[in-house]
Amino acid sequence: MEEEDRLQAKAHYFDRWAGRYDSFWTSLLYRWCHRRLLSYAQPAAEVLDLGCGTGRLLGLLADRWSEMRGLGLDVSGGMIEQARLGNRHPGRLNFLQAGVAPLFFADGRFDALFCTFSFQHYPHPEWVLAEIGRVLRPGGRFYWVEASAFGGTGRAQVNVTPGGLRLYSAACRAQMALTAGLGCAAHHRLLGPVLLSVFVR
Repeated sequence: MEEEDRLQAKAHYFDRWAGRYDSFWTSLLYRWCHRRLLSYAQPAAEVLDLGCGTGRLLGLLADRWSEMRGLGLDVSGGMIEQARLGNRHPGRLNFLQAGVAPLFFADGRFDALFCTFSFQHYPHPEWVLAEIGRVLRPGGRFYWVEASAFGGTGRAQVNVTPGGLRLYSAACRAQMALTAGLGCAAHHRLLGPVLLSVFVR
């Protein structure tokens, strides 16, 4: 499957269930992990959420950090529509339908970047990490949350959703991020195989 076709297939997949997404058990699991994530995240003024889905994480961050301004990106127009409808902080949060590589932002634009249960969809992780490193300011933090891979290679592919899911171990994440100028600050288990990896620019 060509890159553009894969991207469109992913978008259509999530468009179909965007309106009911927050009622699925997977979303309930994700939201529980988001709340655990909050205990590790440091306050930030300018935040980017890649693969923001229905925007719940940015909403939680804005509830907690009163001065924060955030932008959520998602390839699915349906998800972005739901995020806009549920936006409790319209003056501080915005949501755009867009891909992640390249990111159309200036170097050093953001203080923090979140990617929760989204990185697993990216077929070219090195491109995405390079862009994350570019748009984070020096000292900025990248929070990467999803299931980790087990086994000798540190990588795994799960053939669900168009194009499958790509999972990475803690060590593999750290090595990949290092090439983008991101140093690993910590790994935290949120629930079972779900791992939070924190990187600093």
